[in-house]
Amino acid sequence: MKAMQVISLTVLSVLAASAQRLTFGRCPKPAVQVNFDASRYIGKWYEIQKLPTAFQKGECGTATYSAKSPGVIRVFNQELLDDGTVNGIVGSAKVKNPAEPAKLEVSFFEDSPPGPYWVLSTDYEGHSLVYGCTDFGLFRMEFAWILGREPTLPEETIEELHSILYSAGVNVDKLVPTNQDLTYCSPMNQ
Repeated sequence: MKAMQVISLTVLSVLAASAQRLTFGRCPKPAVQVNFDASRYIGKWYEIQKLPTAFQKGECGTATYSAKSPGVIRVFNQELLDDGTVNGIVGSAKVKNPAEPAKLEVSFFEDSPPGPYWVLSTDYEGHSLVYGCTDFGLFRMEFAWILGREPTLPEETIEELHSILYSAGVNVDKLVPTNQDLTYCSPMNQ
């Protein structure tokens, strides 16, 4: 029994140290975008705010979605690192259940399990609110992104999206803004 406690604490320490959003309790089940249309979601999105993650270290984050094959979306994420280099990764998103098309599973590596990518709200032309959560026993690891078709969003829109996350039990105070300053992000556009 004592060995199991040590292993559990070690795993939790590693997860917490990796800067993921680890929270006590099970994952919430927030409502997702009704009648989600992936074809309207295709295109470039700018990261406005996010819950910090270990796999995103830079600023100027963008996500570009394109049709890959029937039922599969190509995902291309980019960010600008502190040293001025552009970091990018390609993955794919698939709908797990056609009855819930706003609940996608995203994977970037063949041998890793897909992660949840739930579109909670989008108007397709201005904003998108994305949430993902995975249970780990008594804890959950959360991800959240506020995205925009432009590098900024009106404050009222951000507040509305915060309200949706808050209603789902997500601590919106932990969201951090992404620098999308055109001058700073210019290496991404070269």
